[in-house]
This record gives sequence, C-alpha cells and structure tokens, in this order.
Amino acid sequence: MRMRNRRDFLIGLAAIFAAPAWASAHVGGSTRLAAAWRTAGGYQVGILQAAGGRLAVSAAIDVPTRAHALLREPGGTLLAIARRPGDWLLRWDEDGRPLAWRWIEPQRAFTGHVISDGNTLYVAETDLDSGAGLIGVRDAKTLEKRAEWPTHGIDPHQLVWDAGHPGALIVANGGVPTRPESGRVKVDLDRMDSSLVRIDATSGELLGQWRLDDRRLSLRHLAWNGRLLGIALQAEHAVASDKTAAPVLAVFDGDSLRPITSPQPLAGYGGDIAPVGSGFAVSCPRAQGVALFAADASWQGWMPLTEACALAAAPDQIWVGGRLQALALKATTPWNRWAVPGIRLDNHWISLA
Repeated sequence: MRMRNRRDFLIGLAAIFAAPAWASAHVGGSTRLAAAWRTAGGYQVGILQAAGGRLAVSAAIDVPTRAHALLREPGGTLLAIARRPGDWLLRWDEDGRPLAWRWIEPQRAFTGHVISDGNTLYVAETDLDSGAGLIGVRDAKTLEKRAEWPTHGIDPHQLVWDAGHPGALIVANGGVPTRPESGRVKVDLDRMDSSLVRIDATSGELLGQWRLDDRRLSLRHLAWNGRLLGIALQAEHAVASDKTAAPVLAVFDGDSLRPITSPQPLAGYGGDIAPVGSGFAVSCPRAQGVALFAADASWQGWMPLTEACALAAAPDQIWVGGRLQALALKATTPWNRWAVPGIRLDNHWISLA
C-alpha cells in the first residue's frame, strides 16, 4: 500500500521503528559518521560531524581511488577499502591519521568489503586470472594475508557474520562476469550466477549455498535484523522495463532465500541496506529515495532523497546520505534534514555515535 501523505508515512514509519524511548532522544546531537566522499580534487575518507543542521568535515585522508565500505574495528580503529577492482586497504583512526596501508597481492583485486573478529580480517577479493571469488584471510594486526578461501562463485561483494550459525560467514556472490582488461565493464550477463553462501570461518568449508530463481538479480549488500537477513539487489536484465520493475530486496531466514516485491518501480537498484526498527531500509539512488520494509518484509513506504545511497544505523535513528542533503530519521518525529558540505558522498558510511 502506498503512503498517501506525510501523516500516513509517519504512521507507517513508527510501526517499523517501534521504539518508544527514541521519541525523547535528541536527533544528531553528537553524531559522527565515518564516510568516504569525492571532492573536486580527488577522493577522501574521514569523519563527518553533525552540528547546527550541517554535516561538517572534522577529519579527512586523501586516498588514491574511490573507497567503498568502511569498518570500525573492535579496538576502535577504522578500515577503509577500495572500490572494486581495488588494490588498497587502509587502517586509520578517528582523528584522521593513517596507521597502515596494505596493497593487494599480484593478480588479486579487492571487491569492496571487509569484516573482522579482532584477530582476523576476512576480505572479499577476486582472482583476476580466473575471475573466481575469494575470501582473503588476513592478520588483523599486520593486514598480511594468511590464506585464501573460495566463495564458490564470482564477483563476491559484502560478507557478514552469520547470526544463526556462530563461527560462520555469509557472503554475497554478485555473480556479474567481468574481465581484468576491462575493469568494471560487465560482460556475458547471460552467464550471471549470483548466490548467497555460508562458509565456515575457521576452515573455509562451504556450509550452504542459495540462489534466486531470477538469475539476472545480483545479490550485493547485506544487513541482519534479528534472525532475518536483508539483501539489497541490483538488476542486470537486458530489457529496460524488466530492470525498472525488478525488486531491490530479498530476505534470507537461514534456510530459504526469496525476493520481495514493492508496489512501485524502484529502478531495480538497491544501493545499500540497513536495519530499521524491526524492518529494513533499502536506498535506491537511481529512483532517488529510500524504500522502507516492515519486519515481515512487507512494503511500508517511500522517502524521497536525491541520490540516496549511504545508510548508517545508529542506536536511535538511521542516517541516509544523499547528493546535497542527509536525513536523520527517527520513529515518532519527522525526519531531520542536514546539509552536506561541498563533497559527494560515496556508497557507504557508518555511525560512530
């Protein structure tokens, strides 16, 4: 059901969040966000501070190419990783000081995401010779590679801990074929093979693999909400109308994987995903907004925002990054709009509140 007006939207939004204590929290009062962005002079990662209705840059580090995901490590330091096909990994602190760089090994490329247990990093990578997806197993202190495990697919993207199986990883194999000589150019899309895999984090053993019926849906970004995993999808259909109408969300309950339809076209492109209350938010930069889904994955509403992409879940709200504005979204009050400084936010950011 499409929300008819602002009042209906807020009623639906409150049903998603369902957290009464949030009503009295001060939106964005002390929020800081680790983010990646572009300036007229190049690419940076750093810290944005929310104050006075604006996001201000409080720390910045120049990076050689576009960054993709960011991670706050258990010890409080931060990691930034290059966008695919990437070749650098950076550890830095919240004061904007680079602590360690790691350049990837020959014939390998980073594909944009990393997670950590404090001792080991698990990094999504690609073998440039074969195109096979890999998990690079790295020492969390030195960033040096200790092992490589197959992801049993191609184009691996985000990986997360498996909420239902301690000691296991979930990896989204995007399944989009590319070639080393052409970088990000997609080829042979009729050979797409996207899948979700469960992998033992000690041995690399494959514990399970799931696919959607529609082979032109690429599984990309992941977010747990309780025992339900939300997956942001990107459509690669040859027919434009099929791509426009394609779903942007799938859900995985630990045993089965299914796509979720929406009552309005969303351009077939989910940019990022985050838990919202008991449901999910999926940013849709090509449709210029954010789609909201309830705990049962049913449609709850649409929030317009130009080039909405980066999503960050905070304890009492969700932050949405757009082209000229960011939204701080709460359950029982209207969203707050924050001006973005003269930068262009990249795909992801994380809340440090």
